[in-house]
Amino acid sequence: IHSLEYQALRNPSHFFDPRRYALDHRKLLIVDGKTSFIGGYNIGSLYATEWRDTHLRISGPAANDLAQSFVEFWNRFCRKDQEISHHYTRIFDPVINLRGNDALRLTFPIRDMYIDAVDNAEHTISLTNAYFVPDSVLFNALKSAAQRGVDVRILVPWNSNHFVVDWLARRYFTQCLKAGIRIFGYHTMLHAKTCTIDGQWSTIGTANLDRLSSLGNYEINAEVYSKELAQKMEAIFKSDT
Repeated sequence: IHSLEYQALRNPSHFFDPRRYALDHRKLLIVDGKTSFIGGYNIGSLYATEWRDTHLRISGPAANDLAQSFVEFWNRFCRKDQEISHHYTRIFDPVINLRGNDALRLTFPIRDMYIDAVDNAEHTISLTNAYFVPDSVLFNALKSAAQRGVDVRILVPWNSNHFVVDWLARRYFTQCLKAGIRIFGYHTMLHAKTCTIDGQWSTIGTANLDRLSSLGNYEINAEVYSKELAQKMEAIFKSDT
């Protein structure tokens, strides 16, 4: 078993670079490069038995993208003698796309993915997240969707593991209700990061709807165009609410 402890600050100059304070918040498991898992699930007894979460299994060629994402991150932060030499060939898949935030490069496509999908919603938005503290652009996109007739529903834990974040999230609730957005509170810690739109588009991944995930941490989300998956995600959302 080989392990790598991610160290954001590796020399004194890094203390003065805000990009270096980003955390690796991704949760990935890749088996033989053929089966990959992505989502909110952490490894530990607390997460296994007490928290509600959602993880996605990807089988087939699309799993290569997650495998190569793991390899690239590992090789970027390990010693030269620890590098993984195997390369997984990436593919362009019209059904599954991966969106990954990269703090050092200041690229944050997950936030843009959410905004674009919400702007294009016509009928329904079912959004589940552990921490609902969106930036003004995303929040305005959600309110605009509701005001043009989209059924926007947001599910969050009523009491999460961060009471300060709960307090911050509640500041948005009045504006949500005035805009026609429905808010649902889950009875225990809900850690899933998912969204389904119009019964055909879904995202499942590691990014919370807060500043750290949107414009800070290393994150990765799967964007899936599948009516079959969307129907399953809507059924899960209905069960949770």
